[in-house]
Amino acid sequence: MSNDTLGFSRHDHTSCVSAALVAAEAACASRNLQLTPIRRRVLEILLESHAAMGAYDVLARLDAEGLGSKPPVAYRALSFLVDNGFVHRIERLNAFIACAHPGAHHDPAFMICRGCGTVAEAQATAAMTQPAALSGFQVEQTVIEAEGLCPACQPEADA
Repeated sequence: MSNDTLGFSRHDHTSCVSAALVAAEAACASRNLQLTPIRRRVLEILLESHAAMGAYDVLARLDAEGLGSKPPVAYRALSFLVDNGFVHRIERLNAFIACAHPGAHHDPAFMICRGCGTVAEAQATAAMTQPAALSGFQVEQTVIEAEGLCPACQPEADA
């Protein structure tokens, strides 16, 4: 797997943001959902970097932009975005991150850098499928969260 796949390498972030917004707009149009200005702005805020943000961080940005200062404003927008697959909640961080595959059903795996805070999203493996099947358990969704150091934050190995 290349670093591009994992999301820790340089990329055209403007294109990344643009593609995610286009995908969200198309998904909303096809599902007859409203991507209101607040919902869109919350998604844009989360798309600005590949770091997770807490709901109050999002709310502070909305407040600074004159878009709302009450927690329900941020929580409602985040709930809509999570429920419709445009944003993921990172349980370990109690924070949110824009989905790398908006509108597509998938089981995400998150790699959280404890150094710089970058969060990369990849497709979760089917590692639980066989044990679940053997125990009679039917897996409906898998979310994996791993914490460590991204390539930029790892100390160079001694030669």
